[in-house]
Amino acid sequence: MGAIILFDGVCNFCNGTVNFIIVRDRAGYYKFAPMQSEIGQELRAKCGVSDDVDSIILIENETAYIYSTAALRIARRLGGIWPILYPLIAVPKPIRDFFYKLFARNRYRLFGKKDVCMVPTPEVRERFL
Repeated sequence: MGAIILFDGVCNFCNGTVNFIIVRDRAGYYKFAPMQSEIGQELRAKCGVSDDVDSIILIENETAYIYSTAALRIARRLGGIWPILYPLIAVPKPIRDFFYKLFARNRYRLFGKKDVCMVPTPEVRERFL
């Protein structure tokens, strides 16, 4: 069935993360959409994700996951060593999310920001909604 990842389309780090996931998701489980897009906004509203969530959102089986939970659930389906991170889900969510949000608040300062959302290459265009 697959899952959808909504990402901040103007964030350089987020765009890099999408490219990272595409390379390691050999089965093509994940589809992608910028959260700023029309489909991104529709999916956020459908899943009840508030507008103040501005980092990666995973929609899987009609359930939205945000912050560290989204990141860990994504990692568990990637190729390579990345699934070994999933046991961190046992760390209490407030602790995981504290560090996730600290990084997310500073991502523009650390990695920069684009003026427009990324345009996927023809090779991966079918993975985008």
